[in-house]
Amino acid sequence: MYITPRIIEVKALEGYKIYIKFKTGEEKIYDMTEHIEKIKFYSKLKEREYFENVKPRGCTVEWAGGEDVAPENLYYESENA
Repeated sequence: MYITPRIIEVKALEGYKIYIKFKTGEEKIYDMTEHIEKIKFYSKLKEREYFENVKPRGCTVEWAGGEDVAPENLYYESENA
């Protein structure tokens, strides 16, 4: 079981990357490119305006259509900002 901190801020960056700020003060960058290119569930995220409407939701991020990412992936597979 992974323990991940709460997300307090998220914003879309260029190239299907998202900036994430955690409650701990950590700032990270997560690349959504592979998800968007290979997984049909994320196909709407190809639309830039839709991608930019990402919101924090507890320990994860979410888009209007319910697309989200596992909290442990956001935290452990992202790069420091």
